[in-house]
Amino acid sequence: MTDVVIDRSCGPEGCEIDWLASPRVEVDADPVAFTKFATDAGWGDGLPLVPPTEARVREFVQASGRFPDDLLGAVPPRNGRATVEKVAVNAVMAGAPPEAMPLLCASIEAMVDPLLNLFALNTTTCCVVPGVFVNGPARHELAIPYGAGCFGGEAGPAPAIGRALRLVMRNVGGQVVGVSSKSVFGQPGRVTGIVVAEWEERSPWAPLAERRGVSGNALTVHGVTGTIDVADTAATNGVDLLEIIGKSLAFPGTNAFIEGWHGAEIMVAIAPPWADLIASEYPSIEVVQQMLWEHAKLPSAWWPGIHREHHEKHGRVDADGMVHLVQSPEHMIVMVCGGLGNLHALAMHSFGPTRAVTRAF
Repeated sequence: MTDVVIDRSCGPEGCEIDWLASPRVEVDADPVAFTKFATDAGWGDGLPLVPPTEARVREFVQASGRFPDDLLGAVPPRNGRATVEKVAVNAVMAGAPPEAMPLLCASIEAMVDPLLNLFALNTTTCCVVPGVFVNGPARHELAIPYGAGCFGGEAGPAPAIGRALRLVMRNVGGQVVGVSSKSVFGQPGRVTGIVVAEWEERSPWAPLAERRGVSGNALTVHGVTGTIDVADTAATNGVDLLEIIGKSLAFPGTNAFIEGWHGAEIMVAIAPPWADLIASEYPSIEVVQQMLWEHAKLPSAWWPGIHREHHEKHGRVDADGMVHLVQSPEHMIVMVCGGLGNLHALAMHSFGPTRAVTRAF
């Protein structure tokens, strides 16, 4: 993408620094005209775009607390250089607030961590997209949703923040549908992203990021192929609920069951009423993960013969003839969010060879 040039005379350490400028492109300031221009140029996603004027981009760079040419990482598949300035340009176009820049920069840094395997996520035939899950006081400051409708429906900045990340994948990473991106179906999250917070105040367990070694403002990036609602009206205790949730995670066609162990993780979002019931039976989150893992399995006999052969070949069949969804309880990622309407959990399966990454911001 051709960046709108910004005045690089001021950075987080002061002014009068002689930086090289990016190329300028003169465009119509009208959002409708700019959207058509940018979409025709391949910069847009089909939704309206905000013109990234010098003043707007400068404001976003300053809000990041970093210099405009700070390199956050190389974004595949093109391995484009994701500088703070380029993230700012895409954040402006997406309509994200400038206050989200620290979160956006840290998200890019987490996504380019080799553990996440972003090249595979951006080029696979799967519909996976890196989701961003937020902990810490910044949840409130940025109005990242964690209550009812947190995955879609609550008005706020989260879709624009997620969209900024998706535009970075397109414009910096070079993710082009049908060319470098081979996703057969795609998904709505490939346009607006997935940006959700944890409802820490209603969780009976420590915050997700803290359990992963990072306290305070932090984010966890997890590859999400989509969301699957898990509903139940009969269970009245945490033991039965965990059995229902765990068994609901295991279905034959999910990527986690493909051939050998490749690091697949599953994220489960549990609404506060169910989290309370579960915690009354299992105060330890590690035991919750253990129980989910124990229940998330299927008999090898459920698959056709060729699949059973693959499972045997790769050591996936246990002594009881069962195939576990993921390799260990640690591969079950649990967070608490959602409304108080009860009756639901949310499953987020992932593309296989990818691991979640947690980072402070």
